[in-house]
Amino acid sequence: MQLLGPRGTWRPLLGIVLVALLFVLCQLLLSALFGIYGLLFSDDSYDVTELLSGDPVTPAFLAYVNLGWAVAIPITWVVARSLHLIPQGFLASVAGRLRWRWFATCLVLAVVALILTLTASSLLPDQGDATVEMDGTVNAWTSATRDFLLVIVLLTPLQAAGEEYVFRGYLAQAFGGLVSRWGSRASAAVAVALPAALFALAHGASQDVPIFFDRFAFGVVAGALVLLTGGLEAGIAMHVLNNFLAFGLALAYGDMTEALQPTGGSWWSIPVTLTQSVSFLLLVLWAARRSGIETRTGPGVLAARGGPV
Repeated sequence: MQLLGPRGTWRPLLGIVLVALLFVLCQLLLSALFGIYGLLFSDDSYDVTELLSGDPVTPAFLAYVNLGWAVAIPITWVVARSLHLIPQGFLASVAGRLRWRWFATCLVLAVVALILTLTASSLLPDQGDATVEMDGTVNAWTSATRDFLLVIVLLTPLQAAGEEYVFRGYLAQAFGGLVSRWGSRASAAVAVALPAALFALAHGASQDVPIFFDRFAFGVVAGALVLLTGGLEAGIAMHVLNNFLAFGLALAYGDMTEALQPTGGSWWSIPVTLTQSVSFLLLVLWAARRSGIETRTGPGVLAARGGPV
């Protein structure tokens, strides 16, 4: 698994550095913009610091986080186009674009997988403080609830897509290309496992082993589905539904700060994680075979660009 375009080990190495550097620069720019926003609407500099710290999580902070990952999409596009000389669409799928009909199918399958996951969760012992209890009192509707809901609906899909473009779109192909000489199996393993580990680590140092495992398992399944279906659609669909569910439950029954920065996971959450991962993987593979989804670029693209995806 490697990026299309001109070969050369230096390209993915430089690309990884460029993606990281541009991402950090964009975060600094967003911090400055949100800092200005905070100063315009507050006379207290402490409120601005609190806004950017995420403690507690506010609608503005959630928007800041979501936009921070959303900008990763054009970052990967720029690096793919300028460094690898390929259309940005080939980061999305082997078709050179996001396959929207297949994405819609994956969204439906993600709903089925989440239903199976919630069923498994209800049958198992308590999964720790990281889960939201749905048998409690429903939170009151407030202006903050309304603002959170708007941010979740409008920006969370972009945040989920941004993470998938970085970890499964660019980094998976870049890491796979770096070790392509080791053979296709080794390249595929590195392309799936290393971005999955980085994906889990990117969610913070406070997470315990069960929470880290949950995120790592998601990354492995999403990465495997890129190889098996030839695109990001399945990973984005599951990512969006996951976040909608987590944030929705937090709005209704829990707390957004705990939802965004969960702690206190239980080992009983691992069977729940495996239920979701395995069921979604099997459902998508079944649907992909029935739909005849393309998993490799066509001969014309290979000839023009010089390498497989």
